[in-house]
Amino acid sequence: MRSVDVAGGTGGLRRRLGVFDAVVIGLGSMIGAGIFVALGPAAEAAGSGLLLALAVAAVVAYCNATSSARLAARYPRSGGTYVYGRERLGDFWGYVAGWAFVVGKTASCAAMALTVGAYLWPGQEHAVAVVAVAALTAVNYAGVQKSARLTRIVVAVVLTVLAAVVLAALTSSGADASRVRIGSDAGAGGVIQSAGLLFFAFAGYARIATLGEEVRDPARTIPRAIPMALGITLAVYALVAGAALAVLGPGGMADTTAPLVDAVRAAGAGWLVPVVRVGGAVAALGSLLALILGVSRTTLAMARDRHLPHVLAAVHPRFGVPHHAELAVGAVVAVLAATTDVRGAIGFSSFGVLVYYAIANASAWTLTPEEGRSNRLVPAVGLTGCAVLACALPPGAVIPGAAVVVLGAAVFAIRRAAGGRSLR
Repeated sequence: MRSVDVAGGTGGLRRRLGVFDAVVIGLGSMIGAGIFVALGPAAEAAGSGLLLALAVAAVVAYCNATSSARLAARYPRSGGTYVYGRERLGDFWGYVAGWAFVVGKTASCAAMALTVGAYLWPGQEHAVAVVAVAALTAVNYAGVQKSARLTRIVVAVVLTVLAAVVLAALTSSGADASRVRIGSDAGAGGVIQSAGLLFFAFAGYARIATLGEEVRDPARTIPRAIPMALGITLAVYALVAGAALAVLGPGGMADTTAPLVDAVRAAGAGWLVPVVRVGGAVAALGSLLALILGVSRTTLAMARDRHLPHVLAAVHPRFGVPHHAELAVGAVVAVLAATTDVRGAIGFSSFGVLVYYAIANASAWTLTPEEGRSNRLVPAVGLTGCAVLACALPPGAVIPGAAVVVLGAAVFAIRRAAGGRSLR
């Protein structure tokens, strides 16, 4: 049996998601990663320039979101920039974008799974991470609509916990506004590196674009959902980062792996610690859920074009999801979660995702005004920003990240030289 989409074609995914569901999926991807994982290493790099780094990352993210929204409205198919790069720049650039996304976001999945373990059962992070990956792969297998419903619950819980953290910190007698000010320790290099690490947290809006084949009225829904999700996330990040800085200062945030837990302790609200720990685990679960969803859709698109084994292009006849791709992604993430380190995964993921968005901006540059391009300044700033932030990441992220991208490009070139034989 083959599934049928709403347009009547065979082998397609079902268009079930509206604006609200798409925004919630984007929020579930972004908020968990940034608040509970990236703030610590970002503060270590930027010092008192953390909020400035947040602003830099936000500008690049806005440009990327705008470019992605324009392209997604024109090409409402699963795959995101893999599709846009192929259609606008050629097969090679589409392949590189898809490869960078799948590799980078698979690392993100591992980081989120390990975060779940670190918050729920310190010392047994890897075992908990593997269980989390298995459970959420099963949820995604049951259908994207069920995933969207679960993500609504996750986002509501996380926003409630973050609101409690902000309130506790800002009403504390230990809060000091001077700790939020930018000092002499905020060098340009550190701020840019911090922005690159924080970009890891902003990349969740890609999940909306990669679900283009499952969104109702994509030409209207995607351009609305992406900036809405990004805007809400920016507001949340600024509030939480500012509140944490007010009670911990940049040094205190850099020295901890759980800055929000330490922030509520410093604010004299120790009773909130278990709540924040649960919130961190729930946030990471929400991010992991959406990440697996996005990676499997890009895998589906690449498998359809036989850049990955074609068996991964199968769509479940009952649930209407790419079940082979989801199982494969889940298996790889489980292995990584059992063997890797969370901070290393963040840097590696950031490099891959920045390459992905650089190609998205280059693709958007080629759009004409009739095709929805408003101003070429946006993709130009986005492309330049992605390149600068990628190069500014720690060498431990840049070197292996570049090596993996080059490896993917070499595989493409070898297959093309051999006559374009497909993977089966």
